[in-house]
Amino acid sequence: MTMEIRFKRAEGNLDLPLPSYATAGAAGMDLRAFLPDGPITFEPGQFEFISTGFHVELPAGTEMQIRPRSGLALKHGFIIPNSPGTVDEDYRGVVQIGLMLLGKVPFRISHGDRIAQAVIAQVHRFDVTEVETLSDTARGAGGFGSTGIG
Repeated sequence: MTMEIRFKRAEGNLDLPLPSYATAGAAGMDLRAFLPDGPITFEPGQFEFISTGFHVELPAGTEMQIRPRSGLALKHGFIIPNSPGTVDEDYRGVVQIGLMLLGKVPFRISHGDRIAQAVIAQVHRFDVTEVETLSDTARGAGGFGSTGIG
């Protein structure tokens, strides 16, 4: 089953291809850098917001999850600090990606480079209820690491 996702070009975006799936089995669609004024060379530790050059209209009941591209993350040390970032169905601004370079050598991002991927996911909404007690479980209030290592 496919659903429609609508993209509108941001002002000045005359050439970037629409976000797209690289292969028939890809879960995420590639998002590209919109850098009409030229490339950005990231220094280690540098954080920047990079525009995708597109606004988006998502189907009701969905979100767009912004995730790192594995090549940039594993080969060069780029992360998306709020990963996965969420684009809500009612957001109509330009989609931007927060990138941070954790690698040890500078890396240049150019206009049109694939910088992130977007996965569209269903969102379930729930009624919120305040209660006096919660059900018991074997784990209880055990937090980080409480179930052991490995």
